Amino acid sequence: MAKTGEKILKVVAQNRKATHDFHVHERMEAGIALLGSEVKSLRDAKVTMADGWVEIRKGQAYLHGIQINEYAQANRWGHDVSRARKLLMHRHELEKLETKTQIKGFTLIPLALYFKGSFVKVELGLVTHKKQYDKRATKKEADDKREMDRAMKQKNHT
Repeated sequence: MAKTGEKILKVVAQNRKATHDFHVHERMEAGIALLGSEVKSLRDAKVTMADGWVEIRKGQAYLHGIQINEYAQANRWGHDVSRARKLLMHRHELEKLETKTQIKGFTLIPLALYFKGSFVKVELGLVTHKKQYDKRATKKEADDKREMDRAMKQKNHT
């Protein structure tokens, strides 16, 4: 049972493609402004975020490229599936991110969407693109680790 004051995390969606395509340099959490039907769809985990990105303009951050599917029972009061959604962050966090994203090669993308208590949060990552040889090296490291784990498991069973 969770202690009072602790927030229970329920991950709704993860951007698994992000760690394959990008080097994640920094991670941070932000709130997200949603409509009621969007929250209901998120509770059903009806979201796609593989192509998401964040734009900072006029001192505000907006999340683009994620699709929260329509909630079936929302009738005519539904929401636009791929609208830009405002991120809720402190001004000093936004200014810090804006200066970092102006540096060549840095991009801000969503890594995960989750419920923290009753609030919807998005985990953002400050990233740079991986080169093709970096992707191959990462895959080789994962394969080598898997082989070592198998060998250790075989050794422990004999």
